[in-house]
Amino acid sequence: MAMTKPTARPQNPRFSSGPCAKIPTFDLNALSDAPLGRSHRAAVGKAKLKQAIEDTREILGVPADYRIGIVPASDTGAYEMAMWTMLGERPAEMVAWESFGAGWVTDAVKQLKIDAQVHTAAYGEIVDMAALDYDNDVCFTWNGTTSGVRMPDGDAIPAERAGLTICDATSAAFAQDLPWDKLDVTTFSWQKVLGGEAAHGMLILSPRAVERLETYTPPWPLPKIFRLTKGGKLIDGIFVGETINTPSMLAVEDYLLALDWARSVGGLKGLMARADGNAQAIWDFCAARDWIDNLAVDPATRSNTSVCLKFTDDRIKDGAAFAKTVAKRLEAEGVALDVGAYRDAPAGLRIWCGGTVETGNIAAMLPWLDWAFHEEIEAQSAAA
Repeated sequence: MAMTKPTARPQNPRFSSGPCAKIPTFDLNALSDAPLGRSHRAAVGKAKLKQAIEDTREILGVPADYRIGIVPASDTGAYEMAMWTMLGERPAEMVAWESFGAGWVTDAVKQLKIDAQVHTAAYGEIVDMAALDYDNDVCFTWNGTTSGVRMPDGDAIPAERAGLTICDATSAAFAQDLPWDKLDVTTFSWQKVLGGEAAHGMLILSPRAVERLETYTPPWPLPKIFRLTKGGKLIDGIFVGETINTPSMLAVEDYLLALDWARSVGGLKGLMARADGNAQAIWDFCAARDWIDNLAVDPATRSNTSVCLKFTDDRIKDGAAFAKTVAKRLEAEGVALDVGAYRDAPAGLRIWCGGTVETGNIAAMLPWLDWAFHEEIEAQSAAA
């Protein structure tokens, strides 16, 4: 018997995992102070970029002796920059439990061809981080954007280590508690947890990472946008807002607006609480139903941002086709946009729950998910 179609709809049906939902108070008019048509090297441009760095430090609680830079090409550019400039000085431990981590493995092993041990886990699971050799450089994602699996904490990373820890935190920053003393290089992008616009990456370096840059020269050539040193010294300008290439000052203004909003909801703790509440609403929904479950095997590693779900009903004949059709039904109704699983991930759904999403919109969307599932089961039965 078909379910009754819900009537209430989310005010904002955007649950994409990147670019993510804009802040709830977003208004284009709020960007009117952006210095458009001006050089980013003008005083006003430098001031805006420096403010973005300082506000990032304040809200994330980045230590004063860590360097923060705005770099090209989103999180991908920031992470590639870290690998190409710092890897090769010693062996590496390459860690992957989802597609983006697997991409970093490919770059290290097939492009840079460094001496690397590769550690992988299936989607929904996580590598045993305590089993790694931290006298080597360790490259890993903190939160698996495409698998919904995150590091529960940094306890496995020793305080005393010879190698660098290089962390892709793009779907964790501003939603999860990052232990800065355990992270030597951290990268993320504006379009993830704070819903910023694309193409800008953030690179955060510990003093140990700076030391590596100033004492090690990789054996391969570096393109201009990857170069962080000159004459054996860190290029300080990058870390005070003097970007390597031309940034979008409109995107910078948007990021500053999002940081102001983050401060207004309680900063990092407030953002974490919002993401936790959003994710919990979905976890409770799954716990009350026998046809859907979290992709993350261990509840301790469930992501509170990119919540990945799998359908578990025995009546489903083609999991990939079923999941795609459910996602299409939700989009056709205008109640959940861009919630299909990532192309390399197991069939299912991926619902973004970062702090810019309102829990009320999650709550309004979930009855539609219930309805879409049962509609598709009915359609499948009728076609049999």
